[in-house]
Amino acid sequence: MAEHSNSTFAGHADLPGVRLWYSDSGGSGVPLILLHANTGNADGWQYNIPGFAAAGYRAIAFDRRGFGRSMANPQTGPQPGTIADDLHELVEHLKLERFHLVGVAGGGFAAYDYVLWHPERLRSLVVAASGGAIVDEELAKIRERTALPNFRSWPPEFREVSMGYMATNPEGLKLWLAIHDNSMQQGMAAQPQRQTITFAKLATIRVPTLLMPGDQDLQAPPWVMRWQLAHIKHAKFVVLPEASHSINWEQPETFNREVLAFVGGY
Repeated sequence: MAEHSNSTFAGHADLPGVRLWYSDSGGSGVPLILLHANTGNADGWQYNIPGFAAAGYRAIAFDRRGFGRSMANPQTGPQPGTIADDLHELVEHLKLERFHLVGVAGGGFAAYDYVLWHPERLRSLVVAASGGAIVDEELAKIRERTALPNFRSWPPEFREVSMGYMATNPEGLKLWLAIHDNSMQQGMAAQPQRQTITFAKLATIRVPTLLMPGDQDLQAPPWVMRWQLAHIKHAKFVVLPEASHSINWEQPETFNREVLAFVGGY
């Protein structure tokens, strides 16, 4: 499939192990790649992509293997693969050299995995509303001690969306739930990381980094992301008010403004 650099494109790329669905806003601007959460797919970026494209960036988002419209293909590669590998194959397919990478929630896990693997390809890194899949015994004990009762059994909107958003934007919540319900495909194994992510590894990151929690996030609250901040040299830290785990969905204009202000320097 040819590179689509001059016009908007949405469709599949045949990559090793997967027919990966992606969207590409086109244009000649600096690429900005968006990694979705574990409870969504690329449609979760629909309120953000127009703003990034209007600012002159080439906004690219994809459904991870086993999510949305991407279809695993065991005939062309091993399963379940990793998100970082699929991202790299897409980057190579599109002939992109250096780009900005933005990961939200579970997408932040893959963003860390990728920057630790191919830092030379990134102009900047944004990780938002994400615990980062960091393996650390002390943090794990604190997270266990502060966990809300039976939290994993709560309905997804109560785990992921702020009360304020649910109260004031019922149509947005309805669409968020529709995306959630059509996210991960039944029976698909979760993709592992290429590597175990630790605070010691985060300390090696030299790519300009923005960490952005929401102040009402029950899964990756600001105090959790401050642990990441303490280990990433010169990272910037911005807390979005009245935002929960679905940070870019609930506060798209504020989210975009902060991301654009940051990536514009690189």
